[in-house]
Amino acid sequence: MGSLSSNNSPMAPLHVDAYNTPPSSSISPSTSSWKSIRWSLLLLNCSFMAIGTIGGPLLLRLYYLHGGARRWLSSALQNGGFPILFIPLLVLYARARARGVPPRKFFIEPKLILATAVIGVLQGFCNFTYALGLSYLPVSTSSLLFATQLAFTAVFALLIVKYKFTAYSINSVILMTLGSILLGLRTNGDRPDGVSRGKYFLGFFVTLGSALLSGFILPSIEWAYSQASKKITYTVVLQFQLGVALFATIFSGLGMLINNDFKVIPREAREYELGHGMYYFVLVAAAVIFQFAFIGSLGVIFCTTSLFSGIFSAVLLPFTEIAAVIVFHENYTGEKGMALALCLWGFVSYFYGEYRMTKKAEETTSPQPQP
Repeated sequence: MGSLSSNNSPMAPLHVDAYNTPPSSSISPSTSSWKSIRWSLLLLNCSFMAIGTIGGPLLLRLYYLHGGARRWLSSALQNGGFPILFIPLLVLYARARARGVPPRKFFIEPKLILATAVIGVLQGFCNFTYALGLSYLPVSTSSLLFATQLAFTAVFALLIVKYKFTAYSINSVILMTLGSILLGLRTNGDRPDGVSRGKYFLGFFVTLGSALLSGFILPSIEWAYSQASKKITYTVVLQFQLGVALFATIFSGLGMLINNDFKVIPREAREYELGHGMYYFVLVAAAVIFQFAFIGSLGVIFCTTSLFSGIFSAVLLPFTEIAAVIVFHENYTGEKGMALALCLWGFVSYFYGEYRMTKKAEETTSPQPQP
């Protein structure tokens, strides 16, 4: 894969072979089939993101609503499902050995391992702030606030991978910021039972902090890909995700150890309102579902860019809100409706701006008619 920072399109095509990328001469005769593979992989990862982005917060809120109270445990669940990545990696490794691919070409290079460690620790802290915020906020409010991730991703993409701002992207950032401010103006009809005004605002601001950190992490992953010496394949993406999830889980595990969560889990399971067995089912299901979200996010970055990954995550916002209202009967206030409208307006503004930029680029690169 070439440097991602040199392409400003949110749909920049990247190579998707599991082990190695065929040379350009071998791609030319089958361009349509190659595009089909790329789009199939993109759709698969978008599906993973949708499952995790919608289902993960619902399961985490279910844990809190019925007696769960361990924030570091909730943080660990968001990346703790990483062992499932060994299944596809073992299959791909067996296929690579059968094809004669040497191990040095299969495994991730050291500089990317270092990147996974740094990003993993940041991801672990991001997970904790998100879990803390969700313990005090309804899912619908938390999702609206976390949608500001798109604005932060745009800013950090400008700084880290040199994306260009347009009037439309600036408009998108302003609209989403206004939506978040609107949510903070009135809280009486939104606060869950037993949550004080101070705790509500704590959840409000730590969720914004989590969105900011997530907005920094996505372009950082793209930058790490661009610094690799070898071409980035989907096998490398899976290994990168494994490393990030491992270090994020270690970070959360240390928090659990300091906070004595491991000792409290059996007692919390016995006292869980939905039952002992349901307690562990919720934990395992949350770990697996959240892992879908992270696999999908890195896969979308691989197929496109970090900014598009942030955009697609934000597009899933209305579905997360609707699911929360249906499942938990959350109060859908007028402020939430207006904040959602502002966020959707911001999304539309961004997409329209990208459409205009793409059309302009096509007109600039199209061959001029001969006289």
